[in-house]
Amino acid sequence: MTTPKRNLSNIWTNVGARFLPFADAASDQLPLGRLLRLSLFQVSVGMALALVTGVLNRVMIVELFVPAWLVALMVALPLAFAPFRALIGHKSDTHRSALGWRRSPYIWLGSLLQFGGLAIMPFALLILSGDTHGPAWIGHASAALAFLLVGAGLHTTQTAGLALATDLAPADARPRVVALLYVMLLAGMGASAVVFGALLSNFDQLKLIQVVQGAAVATVVLNVIALWKQERRNPSLTAAREVPSFSEAWRGLAAQPGAKRLLIAVGLGAAAFSMQDVLLEPYGGEILSLSVSETTMLTALFAGGSLIGFAVAARRLTRGGDPYRLAAFGALAGVFAFSAIIFAEPFESPLLFRIGAALVGFGGGLFSVCTLTAIMAFAKGASSGIALGAWGAVQATAAGVAIAMGGAIRDIVSALAGSGALGPALNTPAAGYSAVYHIEILLLFATIAAIGPLARYARHRHSPPQEQFGLSAFPG
Repeated sequence: MTTPKRNLSNIWTNVGARFLPFADAASDQLPLGRLLRLSLFQVSVGMALALVTGVLNRVMIVELFVPAWLVALMVALPLAFAPFRALIGHKSDTHRSALGWRRSPYIWLGSLLQFGGLAIMPFALLILSGDTHGPAWIGHASAALAFLLVGAGLHTTQTAGLALATDLAPADARPRVVALLYVMLLAGMGASAVVFGALLSNFDQLKLIQVVQGAAVATVVLNVIALWKQERRNPSLTAAREVPSFSEAWRGLAAQPGAKRLLIAVGLGAAAFSMQDVLLEPYGGEILSLSVSETTMLTALFAGGSLIGFAVAARRLTRGGDPYRLAAFGALAGVFAFSAIIFAEPFESPLLFRIGAALVGFGGGLFSVCTLTAIMAFAKGASSGIALGAWGAVQATAAGVAIAMGGAIRDIVSALAGSGALGPALNTPAAGYSAVYHIEILLLFATIAAIGPLARYARHRHSPPQEQFGLSAFPG
């Protein structure tokens, strides 16, 4: 190597770990290039989430005239598989294979499921919208199947992919590796939202088919690149092994003081931040007259707000901040967020609406990181899996139920308002949306009430100092 090249290499070596993002996540066992390639599976998951929760909900309600309750139910279907993530991880841990691969079969299976769901989804949506001469139940069944396949695929891929990353990285680098993978998920959501918004700026049904099926192809391409030569064959790891009893682990977690109350707070907060998932973009399109491209950009604002929330949580938690107080602050930020969204309609202010959307992401991200940090404090020895599994199951179930209820409440209140049953003051197109946002504010106040006693009790817990978890070990 020549002297100038050697000097430049020394400069990057000395500077990189301090200034380059996640440069310290790389190791001899998992170099940065290989790690970035592996993280592409998170980009594919983020792309699917941006499409399902950020684009299709608005298109189905505003452009395809599908009832909001049905859209909410369809978008909630992928979350039905989220509680099974712990089971998927357990199966990949104990997978029997003569080839010696534990994670790769599940990543590939998830990729195929995700591809299949996205491939049939646009045609299912067109049938669901009534643009056909066949029976209506075919559209309902095919759309439900498409969303279920996408949900099963992305949860399977993400769970096994994160487990593979943990296997490949050395113990001291695993928190930073998981952090990089989670940020790549949000980067995938944000970038995909921008691309989808640009491609659908002039909406028509043919363009929708091309975009969704292009996402299906991109999913397989990204996941093949991510998985290529990552997992080494090791038949000794695919033999049968003893696993702890789930019932015993659950009883041990639930018996700890404050654990049940924390899970209740997690459920309330998840429902509060998720009920608007299928309504935010239709609200912007129907009430504020924003285009498909403009409302799709809300996903990018939401992801940006979430990243800021993660950064604030990581900074405060690593400095000894109380996770319960920070989680309550995230819920309070959500109150201001939904208030801004509500007032965007009478003020006719798209800017206020966008600020509210970004604050929803900030509050939800801060709340999620801090409650996960708090649940990790209840983990004893090898019980961290059951703690994370309980957190994920409660959050996913509450979010799925809230999403489905949000669409139904919007339709019911809008019908009552349109008929004049609620009086002339509420006879507006925004009445149904506003009702959902007000319910979310009430749920956030209930969340704060549930967290309050935990913040006081945490001061007097006679337990070892909890690990600084924060963003650096936040799983996707």
